[in-house]
Amino acid sequence: MIRHAGLAAAMAIGLAGMSWRAGAETIDRSQLPVGSLDEVAAFQGPGPSGIVVTPQGRTFVGFPRHAINHKGMTLGEIVDGKLLPYPSAAVSEPSNLGNAERLISVHGMTLDSQGRLWLIDDGKLAGIDGIAPGAAKVVGIDLASNRIVSSVVLKDALLQDSHMNDLRIDLTHGSQGTAYVSDSSFGESPALVVVDLASGKQRRVLAHDPSVLAQKDFVTQLDGVPMRYDGKNSKFPHGGVDSLALTPDGSRLYYAALTSRHLWSLPTAALADSRLSDAQLAAQIRDEGEKVMTDGMDIDRQGRLYLTDSEHHQILRRWPDGHFDVVLRDPRLVWPDGLFVGAQSVYVTLGQWSRMGKGVDTREPPYLLVRTPLAGTPEYNAQP
Repeated sequence: MIRHAGLAAAMAIGLAGMSWRAGAETIDRSQLPVGSLDEVAAFQGPGPSGIVVTPQGRTFVGFPRHAINHKGMTLGEIVDGKLLPYPSAAVSEPSNLGNAERLISVHGMTLDSQGRLWLIDDGKLAGIDGIAPGAAKVVGIDLASNRIVSSVVLKDALLQDSHMNDLRIDLTHGSQGTAYVSDSSFGESPALVVVDLASGKQRRVLAHDPSVLAQKDFVTQLDGVPMRYDGKNSKFPHGGVDSLALTPDGSRLYYAALTSRHLWSLPTAALADSRLSDAQLAAQIRDEGEKVMTDGMDIDRQGRLYLTDSEHHQILRRWPDGHFDVVLRDPRLVWPDGLFVGAQSVYVTLGQWSRMGKGVDTREPPYLLVRTPLAGTPEYNAQP
């Protein structure tokens, strides 16, 4: 026992010494924690997905119903530590309102450059085939009045196996802006969806482009278990184009399929131009190189991408020159999902979705909303 204690002490000294030996890689760092994790909220159920935190500190969380048709709120605001249905109980909880007037299954969420809350309602209820008319929509909410100011029902761009997953709002194109939506598909029909918010005109683009499709030879390892992508029979969360991030100036959209290790981007001037064919649009896709398996993605004011990494319980940051660093590593990051980058912190929801499969649910509540501070660190403040 004395020998073991001495070895532990020696290892501790060695680890401490690594802080000054720049470039020395004498140990496996994959199990070492990085950053600090603060618990913002804990939910006993259902599982959270989308997350937005305003500069004023208002915190909004989405609870989709496509995995479990729960009877609680699908959109909530955390007020004084308590989760309240938002913008009202009638809109957020099951009610007598029509599909187009209430929220069915809120998934991705974002803020636009004017501070309005936007969300994608995927319209899907677990256990019910297809998507009912009026259920899937792009919704904008004015946070000053807490009123829905825009709601565009998805119909022309909607398939019955659609999984409207995430969205970003570009106010630099269109008289009232343009929404870019990722349809990762509950089947095998993913695409990017472009919606003109003034007219409601909508279209699917790049539906057959490799950049939006699941990677057929994809292999992942979750909770230490290796698994291969097998279409609808896959034993882990999978799908086509999922993660989205819009540059601060609105000029470029980054996107990636969930079942893929590749990152792509497009100029929004091309994406918002309805005159371009898919072939013309595909010619402007930029290959941004490899990444990890990513569900949530966001970008900071200096153009650095933040990506969830479920395989390694991490949040990564990709710098404009293409290199990555680890922002947060913690074993409690079980399938980090929705990601939101604020001025001071990165927020992420932990729905544990990788532990839920066909007929199997090994998730263990509570489901967490956590954050890790950013500002003040030399790495964060450094110019690219």
